[in-house]
Amino acid sequence: MLLVASLVSCGSQGVPVSDGTGASTSGDAETASDASAEEGSVSGPATSGTESEVEGSEAAQGSDEVGESTGSQGDESTTLASEGSTSTTDASSEDSQGVDALAELEVWLGIPWDERPELGAEPFASIPLTRDEAETARDRLWTDRAAHITATRQAEVEAKAIELDGFVLRYETVVLGAEPPGGRSLFISMHGGGSAPAETNDEQWRNQIALAESYMPQDALWVAPRAPADDWNMWFQDHIDPMFDRLITNMIVFEGVDPNRVYLNGYSAGGDGVYQLGPRMADRFAAAGMSAGHPNDAAPDNLRNLAFAIHVGGDDTAFSRNEVAAMWGTMLDALQAADPEGYPHQVEVHPGLPHWMNLADQVSIPFMQSFVRSVAPSKVVWLQPSRTQGRFYWLRMPPEQEVAGARIEASIEGQSVFVTSAGAGDQVFVRLSDDLLDLDQPVAVTVNDVLVAETTVPRTIAVIHDTLAEREDPAAVFTAEVSVPLDPDP
Repeated sequence: MLLVASLVSCGSQGVPVSDGTGASTSGDAETASDASAEEGSVSGPATSGTESEVEGSEAAQGSDEVGESTGSQGDESTTLASEGSTSTTDASSEDSQGVDALAELEVWLGIPWDERPELGAEPFASIPLTRDEAETARDRLWTDRAAHITATRQAEVEAKAIELDGFVLRYETVVLGAEPPGGRSLFISMHGGGSAPAETNDEQWRNQIALAESYMPQDALWVAPRAPADDWNMWFQDHIDPMFDRLITNMIVFEGVDPNRVYLNGYSAGGDGVYQLGPRMADRFAAAGMSAGHPNDAAPDNLRNLAFAIHVGGDDTAFSRNEVAAMWGTMLDALQAADPEGYPHQVEVHPGLPHWMNLADQVSIPFMQSFVRSVAPSKVVWLQPSRTQGRFYWLRMPPEQEVAGARIEASIEGQSVFVTSAGAGDQVFVRLSDDLLDLDQPVAVTVNDVLVAETTVPRTIAVIHDTLAEREDPAAVFTAEVSVPLDPDP
């Protein structure tokens, strides 16, 4: 019997919100009427010629950065001075300047969207703000952006179709339960299929829509997208990341979902996507659930702050899915043993079950919903995947330094930031907020055991704008940024 399971409380990572009925190791999978369905089938008759023929290949992924390019990033960042240097700002002057900056922001917001000058180039955007002023600027910038999204994306939301770079992501929705005060949870649920005729993948898409009534997440909006391409790696090609970013934003703006309760799950080829997107987009989700998939070239390192469920049938031997799932469970156990506040997971290889698990994986749903996203965890592990990312939690990498395999670990303790890196170039940007530390006090930064500097890092409108423009996520906004050298002299 192959069985690995663990559910832990997470101090600085994804935060459990209840004991969670998913703490057990029993699993559950997509609903289907055929318990012996082949790879790619979720319900109904087994299908052949799907991703089972090609799933074992590794993805060929690009390195485009996710998110909107703001054009001003880097200009507003505080650059660290020499070791031990300090910087302070007169509080009364700061207060007066901040009020003026907010007034100028209102003028800028009054200019039609397409006629506005680049905000980062405006002098008021770099004026230090108080905590209250920063919160006001964040609220005004988000209100403005949400209004623009509402005005410009109504048609795509009504059509339930997102077009990007020549690809179209269609989707259907199912509303479940009541709407809590903070908004419903959002589930993005990826169907199986693969390198098969469009009709086969359409059938799998319909099955994934129907799974909402079987999985029954509480008080949720279930969104089942149709993969834009009929390929074995349909859910982790380069266009998927920005499409999902836009989908999440649309659901926040138009449906009022809770941005900190966004969950990702998928079956078969959709499970492949969870293995890939979970680690590389971990800062977008509260938890992820993988059913009956294969990781290909994915690695679990980035799951430090993301609750992750894995369910596979014990007899699902194609591409060694059962063995690979148990191996990932062992890896997650080891990562959690070395970092007890991180890597919450639920892993089960279900004895005697084939590729279709006949809903044995349903327990992953309450497990996932017992967590909310932690936007600003005290520790971040960032291993660049083959499809590199420019931003991960409160770290940002310059585009020219995004290299697959580069690794950065960063943590915050009190007023100190500690960074270690390997193969990650010579610079990283650390985003900060008052949720992470006290920005009115000096911040000490140590890189690879070398104290780089101790300095105050100002809150600015430019940083708030840029972090909001990148993701259009109102809960993932930072107010200050500091440029950190990764190769300091000892």
